[in-house]
Amino acid sequence: MPPVVVEISGWLPAVIIPTATAIQMLSIVAQRSAVGVNWFVWFLFGLANLGLYIYTEKYNSYQSILGMLTPAALDFVIAGLALCRYGQKTS
Repeated sequence: MPPVVVEISGWLPAVIIPTATAIQMLSIVAQRSAVGVNWFVWFLFGLANLGLYIYTEKYNSYQSILGMLTPAALDFVIAGLALCRYGQKTS
């Protein structure tokens, strides 16, 4: 594989995964409710991101930190908000 393809491949998840996670977080904050958000799914996403970060052994890589640790932290916040039923709105 050409080095540029490898480099871009490393940056794609570093941008896409935190962005997708942030979209869910922003939705919860905007609605002031986590009703309908499954806490266990987001908890599992957090564990998966931590596991992948450890597995890759690229602890100082910006791509690994942005693509795995940042979303893991957000995943656990989302899980906590959903578990606490943040806002408790039903509509």
